[in-house]
Amino acid sequence: MSDARSSSKKNNAALSIPRGHSLGEFRTHTEAAEFVNRLVAGDFKANKVTILGHDLVMVEKVRSRLGYGRVAASGAMTGFWLGVIFALIIGAGVDVGISGEINYVPQEFFAVIVIAAGVGMLVNILRFLASKNKRGFLSSQMPVAAKYEVIVPEEDAAKAMQIINMSRDLS
Repeated sequence: MSDARSSSKKNNAALSIPRGHSLGEFRTHTEAAEFVNRLVAGDFKANKVTILGHDLVMVEKVRSRLGYGRVAASGAMTGFWLGVIFALIIGAGVDVGISGEINYVPQEFFAVIVIAAGVGMLVNILRFLASKNKRGFLSSQMPVAAKYEVIVPEEDAAKAMQIINMSRDLS
């Protein structure tokens, strides 16, 4: 167990900003990754390459409008799935008679699901009404770099440049 702790300390130490020789700057991460693929294909050790992102900005992509209909539908779906799980756990819709026979009553099972979907819808609408930060849209956020730089250790820079020059000659 102490080995796991020591290895995590090694990983934290490795997360400092690497220094070394810059092989190039790229506008997108895809371009930088393609460059690294050429290096690795030329038998350069992959663990010696780093892609650094510079000038990070937070990009928020608006996906759709958010209104009561979407909030209600989302709550109903959540309630539906919770209802299915709850109905299965409590055995809704299964009656065991006095003599031990098992009868299936689907109305009970579906009633639990419908009630749970309704409760989920109501709770989600009330949460939306009570929220102080009302935004009329759904979005996703992610950090994006303005440029990407491929870096290798100084002692391996000559080999990396040789591999890149050879791959350019073959293209």
